[in-house]
Amino acid sequence: MKETLRPGLSHTETHRVDAARCIDFMGEDLRIYATPELLRDIEFACRNQLLAQCDAGEDSVGMAVDFAHTAPTPLGMTVRITVTVAEVAGRRVVLDVVAVDEVEEIARGRHTRFIVDMAEAQQRLLAKIARAAAGG
Repeated sequence: MKETLRPGLSHTETHRVDAARCIDFMGEDLRIYATPELLRDIEFACRNQLLAQCDAGEDSVGMAVDFAHTAPTPLGMTVRITVTVAEVAGRRVVLDVVAVDEVEEIARGRHTRFIVDMAEAQQRLLAKIARAAAGG
């Protein structure tokens, strides 16, 4: 993890709300940005922010999410997701998130991620798989 990772760093991503990001259960006239898809876009915006601050062999994984999806965004609109590093505590990073469409704010919250050494994470995962195969 680079020493440049500190509170205040900000990153913005823009997404067009396409059909794959929309709910479909209320009919074609009410296709709006689905909350799980917004959350996915938020998580990737946060990850992309942190990747720029990771050393080779590092990545980050999500630990916690607390956000409110407060307004609908229709199919075809553009959404801007801005993430800002709020806290850095060792490898734990908390990011503030704000999402706005062409008219208004649609979401606000926090996402906590943990920066991991991918080789160490792989070893822990393989050990867990082995324990599960052995019956726990």
